[in-house]
Amino acid sequence: MRVYFDNAATTPLSEEVSDAMLRVMRDVFGNPSSIHADGRKARATVEEARKKVAHLIGASIGEVFFTSGGTESNNMALKNAVRDLDVRRIISSPIEHHCVLHTADRLAAAGVQVERLPVDELGRMDYAGLEARIQTGAGHTLVSLMHANNEIGTMIDLRRVGDLCREAGVLFHSDTVQTMGHFPFDLSQTYLSFCSGSAHKFHGPKGTGFIYINNDNQIEPFIDGGSQERNMRAGTENIAGIVGLATALELACREMEERKAHILGLRSYLAGELQRHFTDIRFNGEQEFPFLYTVLSVSFPPSAKSELLLLHLDIAGISASGGSACSSGAEAGSHVLEALGGEPDRKTIRFSFSHYNTREEIDFLIGKMKGILG
Repeated sequence: MRVYFDNAATTPLSEEVSDAMLRVMRDVFGNPSSIHADGRKARATVEEARKKVAHLIGASIGEVFFTSGGTESNNMALKNAVRDLDVRRIISSPIEHHCVLHTADRLAAAGVQVERLPVDELGRMDYAGLEARIQTGAGHTLVSLMHANNEIGTMIDLRRVGDLCREAGVLFHSDTVQTMGHFPFDLSQTYLSFCSGSAHKFHGPKGTGFIYINNDNQIEPFIDGGSQERNMRAGTENIAGIVGLATALELACREMEERKAHILGLRSYLAGELQRHFTDIRFNGEQEFPFLYTVLSVSFPPSAKSELLLLHLDIAGISASGGSACSSGAEAGSHVLEALGGEPDRKTIRFSFSHYNTREEIDFLIGKMKGILG
């Protein structure tokens, strides 16, 4: 038996999405830039997917651009804001995904002022501190804060931050990769300059994502070449991937409440079973809703047995993560837990769920852990 509890890293492709992609790969083989019938069919397929995504997130069609995923989208937002929108200051946090942290570091090396707001022991942001920073300092400012942390699940109030940024006249970018498809979005009612989505986080294909760019922000191409994506991102479109993304997002939004209720039940059940069977169990991040309900970050007390827990779980047939999704194969220290002031001797495992998981799988996990830690 193999159990998968690493859905924050990537999710399994749903059968409906796979079927939709196979149909496109078989029947829609033209280049969307070609003017003949096969090209027009391909172009129409891409634009239908764009229309679907825009409707689902409350955006206009002209505000959605397809990319290779969240990393490219987040790079595009920060780098183009500096290059094209005269941003000279970025306000962020120390618990952002590495694609935002490292991009900000690169921009800082080029002369951009980068400020990182501290977070408390649960990863929560000080909104008063953010407001004070927004209203001070010179230069055009971009606030970049992830909607939900991928390691611990703590969330920001997207509308509250958006309102602060709008009132101060600054740009607002949010990495929404972990929440897209899991929480409702209506960007017509939320102030955001940029946000990102990645299909493989909501049971779509890897290698396909999108960026939302508010119509008020006119930027130049991120990748130069042809005129694809309305001259914003050169390169022949990944038609099957784009259709897979749109199909997966549509399914996720349609089934959101049902999936959420199921996953919250699993998360609560696992938390209770861990506390019932093991001593000195702690949970990282915010535990009062709203939080990223697909994630449960568990801290175990230091011991010789817990030190290699992640490895032993893998051997026992259980896939989980030791920290950030993009570093799940490495046992390096977590920058997120460090920012929270976590005890370095304790061992953290991140369990993350999808609607495909079951209580029986959690019982299997608990049984294996009792054997490992007992």
